[in-house]
Amino acid sequence: MNLGQPLGSVTQGSLSQGLEVRLHPDVLVEDMRVGKFLVVEGVRSRFFCMLTDVTLGTSSPRIVANPPAPNDDFMREVLAGSGTYGTVNLTPMLMFTPEVEEPLFATNGKSQQNGSTGLASFQPQSSSNMELLPVKTIPSHFSQVYDASERDFRAVFGWEDDPTRRNFAIGQPLDMDVPICIDLDRFVERSNGVFGKSGTGKSFLTRLLLSGIIRKQAAVNLIFDMHSEYGWEAVSEGKQFSTVKGLRQLFPGKVQVYTLDPASTRRRGVRDAQELYLSYDQIEVEDIMLVKSELNLSDASLENALILRNEFGKTWITQLLGMSNEDIQVFCDEKRGNKSSIMALQRKLSRLDDLKYMRSACPHNYINQILESLTAGKHVVIEFGSQSNMLSYMLATNLISRRIHQHYVHKAEQFLQTKKTSDRPHPLVITIEEAHRFLDPATVRQTIFGIIAREMRKYFVTLLVVDQRPSGIDNEVMSQIGTRITALLNDEKDIEAIFTGVSGGQALRSVLAKLDSKQQALILGHAVPMPVVVRTRPYDEKFYSEIGDTAWEEKPDEELFAAAELAKADLGF
Repeated sequence: MNLGQPLGSVTQGSLSQGLEVRLHPDVLVEDMRVGKFLVVEGVRSRFFCMLTDVTLGTSSPRIVANPPAPNDDFMREVLAGSGTYGTVNLTPMLMFTPEVEEPLFATNGKSQQNGSTGLASFQPQSSSNMELLPVKTIPSHFSQVYDASERDFRAVFGWEDDPTRRNFAIGQPLDMDVPICIDLDRFVERSNGVFGKSGTGKSFLTRLLLSGIIRKQAAVNLIFDMHSEYGWEAVSEGKQFSTVKGLRQLFPGKVQVYTLDPASTRRRGVRDAQELYLSYDQIEVEDIMLVKSELNLSDASLENALILRNEFGKTWITQLLGMSNEDIQVFCDEKRGNKSSIMALQRKLSRLDDLKYMRSACPHNYINQILESLTAGKHVVIEFGSQSNMLSYMLATNLISRRIHQHYVHKAEQFLQTKKTSDRPHPLVITIEEAHRFLDPATVRQTIFGIIAREMRKYFVTLLVVDQRPSGIDNEVMSQIGTRITALLNDEKDIEAIFTGVSGGQALRSVLAKLDSKQQALILGHAVPMPVVVRTRPYDEKFYSEIGDTAWEEKPDEELFAAAELAKADLGF
């Protein structure tokens, strides 16, 4: 099968159901794979399509009833193309109609005006003049189908060194060595998701995206690194043990690592990690509501937590943990609280003492320190180390994000008032893992992340959610996810959730279900002009040299060391 040779002819189809294409006799049906990118040349327009299904057909049921013998190659060749044939189903994704004054078509060497009859040869224009349009019609009968060329891919997805855009090559088509780019400016405009079942490479996909955002300066990142995979080196997937570089190693001058478990971070050999501590007076009742199931709290306990907060303000947890049974009884008599519920709340909140990063009070405001880093254009990775259980992760992530979001709301309102470029906040992308725990229908109203997902960058803050169970995320939130990068999923509910709010998603379900388990992903949404299946870009030494800053040098970061020493002094270490 050679590029430039027609593969088949359109025989039937519809705008809603897609096109059916009969393959030419010399085209091997095994070369037609789900997710392949093909082009249909119509009379007036060119259609960019994705292959969504492959079938075999026969011209007569007698052939099926009496097939040729296994060793009868001659009969198979006789039947091929006439008695037996292959068909493919295509879903048109984009169309291009050239706008030129000269006649667009030629038949038998003579020009014809629009509206003339007969087959015509399409005269493609320069890709720089292409205007990609949504598909609102379909090509006529017997329109020819071709393999997409490199020019077609560049016309649709652009190229990475385009000076007018922040394009980032995330992979290649399944059957060509040409980059598939996403538009990072459009990517950070909305919240986005990386999905796939366990072991399909979600973390590697996320590293690719974060590296692109850092290199192209599309936004600043705040990464809640649950399993310590993004800041410093992590273990590579595979039979042989090896490690891959973290963001701090690729961009030593742009990425800062904070840790909630300094001992674990030191054991991993992480350099210049800043210690991070939180205090009880920073915890709101809304944060406790988020971890209600982890603490096994009843609704009555949460109602009494509100009574305590109204009475004691920010110190309500410290006051509660210090109460004796007699104190609780006196409090309930005066404030009409429920003694058993408050005692249960006290007992269960005492589990917070087990969190290594939690203090009764912190003289140093670490969240403000993170904000200063983000405001300066630094990217922040927060490692959890051994504190990666769901209680610890959800509490710290929600608490920090809520306060940072409040800051961004204030900054955005100030910018809208002054209209000064200097007041414009850096766009912020917050990366969270196990996203369905924050965004499930039962808790989405209690988390800051549900608010951020629905705001669509109103305050310059968006999410990058990483999850293996997209069906656990609230449907309203999923409908607001701008770009979805999805590795292999098997569960029908998860596959259905990926296409929430996506028109024509039914045709793509078979594409998603047929992905390989490694290094393949379906990309659809706001940052790409059409859905596309890619072989994801390898995260290896070649990528390091192409994307990273200068190699790591054996030099201490004086600024970070000074901040670390100051923090230790504040805590009395």
